[in-house]
Amino acid sequence: MKRMLVVAALMFAGVEATLAADIAPPPAPVPPTSYFPATAPINWGGFYVGVNGGYGFGTSNWTAAAASPAAGATIGSFNTSGLLVGGTLGLNLQAGAFLFGVETDADWSTVHGNSSNGYCNAITANATCETKSDWLGTGRLRIGYVFDRVLLYGTGGIAFGNVQAGLNPPATFDSATNIGWTAGAGVEFAFAENWTAKLEYLYVDLGSMSCSVNCGLAVPFTVPLTEKVVRAGVNFKFGPW
Repeated sequence: MKRMLVVAALMFAGVEATLAADIAPPPAPVPPTSYFPATAPINWGGFYVGVNGGYGFGTSNWTAAAASPAAGATIGSFNTSGLLVGGTLGLNLQAGAFLFGVETDADWSTVHGNSSNGYCNAITANATCETKSDWLGTGRLRIGYVFDRVLLYGTGGIAFGNVQAGLNPPATFDSATNIGWTAGAGVEFAFAENWTAKLEYLYVDLGSMSCSVNCGLAVPFTVPLTEKVVRAGVNFKFGPW
């Protein structure tokens, strides 16, 4: 009888332990390991240097100056185009999602165009009137909005460049360094630590020059030049990112 009671007690204890295990709460799950740790927001502020290159296209025309014997004579508007490549230097200041900066650049240029229309062909037979620019620089303000790695911005300021005009042949040119204005917009992307790439559009007005010695005898001409510049660039920013 005692043995039966002992066996029954042991069986009861085993059943109780099994039931207790069944109703016990499951262990808390182990937090998953993240393979993509959070990164700090991109800091666009600081000095930067870069390179840029692109294409410029615009218009020019020659109009005889009011004081000349051929006053009012013109050859009409003609197209200019060419490549640009150069360097960039700038400074960004970031306030929250807003960016304020200054940027300057200097580009070597092959922008040129010519025409033999109207009065030009009357000056020298079989000659063309040619306008060209072999360098362009700008000094601009930039105001933009930052979406972490993407910056959208507007820009504007002064433009300065070399404007040349003359008959070809003999391919000799009067030359002037003009100061005008520029305005445009762009987008910039931070593709690696401290490195960004940009694409921008600028409208450039370099005003006009007066060409006389190499624009046909003693007849002076007023020669303007405007450009639309589309270019890409890569910048390296100094300081923490």
